[in-house]
Amino acid sequence: MSETPSETTVAARIPGPFSALGLSVMALTIVIDQISKWIADANLVYQQGVEFLPFVALYRVNNTGIAFSLGNSADSLILIVLTAIVTGIVLYVWRGSTDGGRLATTGFALIAGGAVGNLIDRVWHGHVIDFLYLHWGERGFFVFNLADVALTLGPILLAWVFLFQGGKKG
Repeated sequence: MSETPSETTVAARIPGPFSALGLSVMALTIVIDQISKWIADANLVYQQGVEFLPFVALYRVNNTGIAFSLGNSADSLILIVLTAIVTGIVLYVWRGSTDGGRLATTGFALIAGGAVGNLIDRVWHGHVIDFLYLHWGERGFFVFNLADVALTLGPILLAWVFLFQGGKKG
């Protein structure tokens, strides 16, 4: 017996941006990011390092660019618009995703939450507050914040799900 169009099953979507998991991870990412930046801004002297771990120092800077301070000379409004567009694309792709389960949802939510966390800074302050300085001895690598950590962990989770698990539900 053939199925009628009304009996055809629609591919199950992963928990989307407005699911309890999606909203929770995004909100938690934004809140933790903003609180950590507020604490750093209130308590760390600008561009004076405080050793935290053998390879991480607390070192507050104002990043007017994007990742790794690229685009420092770009207009802030352009960076705000670009960030909003990229965030919108991530939300659109996430909303249409059917594979990857909760891990993919968490990955998408970390990316969106991290982007919004940095977007809030850029709109409110005109720059992003970075305060974690990764270094090895005297060799410095970069200064970042917890939104950047989320923006790194999110794609790693998505890569894990789609490259190593074949997009299986999880």
